Amino acid sequence: MADEKAQIVGVWKLVSVMYEDQETKAMTPVMGDNPRGYQIATPDGRWLALATPTGRSVPETDADRAQAFRTMIGYSGRYRVEGNKITTKVEVAWNESWVGGEQVRYIRFEGDKLFIESPPMPHPNMYNKTVRVIVVWQRDGRLAPG
Repeated sequence: MADEKAQIVGVWKLVSVMYEDQETKAMTPVMGDNPRGYQIATPDGRWLALATPTGRSVPETDADRAQAFRTMIGYSGRYRVEGNKITTKVEVAWNESWVGGEQVRYIRFEGDKLFIESPPMPHPNMYNKTVRVIVVWQRDGRLAPG
């Protein structure tokens, strides 16, 4: 089996996003049952991820726009893989506090699925409540490399 660095390359479609509350261990599907999103990892080390929840509507008011912003996740930068750890040096993000920093995640593969888990962290979309983010992606075969 190829190592994690080779396996991560490609286009991945979002399956689910769960937040595990570190206090109660409750699991919450924060983006609903059918979230939308893609993650792209290029062979030369570029990372792009965008995720939005189920049931979004077109924002019409400032409150709607603020809610749309609060419920999405999007960032891009250069990544490196070391064993089962992937680190992205964030260059652009929906949350400006991530820009210039590093996002560290742990990865594992099961068939055509990629599991990405964060360490416990205060999450900006959860009012800085400490959660562990568990994201499942499925390789998009239509856009598979090579």
